[in-house]
Amino acid sequence: MTVCEVCGNDYARGFDVHIDGAVHSFDCVECAAQLLAPTCENCQCRILGHGLEAGGRFFCCAHCARTRGVRELADSVA
Repeated sequence: MTVCEVCGNDYARGFDVHIDGAVHSFDCVECAAQLLAPTCENCQCRILGHGLEAGGRFFCCAHCARTRGVRELADSVA
């Protein structure tokens, strides 16, 4: 059984995530994202996909980066 760090649920199908030398235990991906995913500096959403980073600052998209004065980032366009 794995006890989730976020919600405390004791779950038989829990999983561990190894990141930066630490091990974290979760019962679902949602809880893992809540603890580990970065947050957009502008809109505060969790960045679950391909976010953008500039100088240690995280953004969900180029629009949010521009809103905070970061001009060098661009969204990926197919």
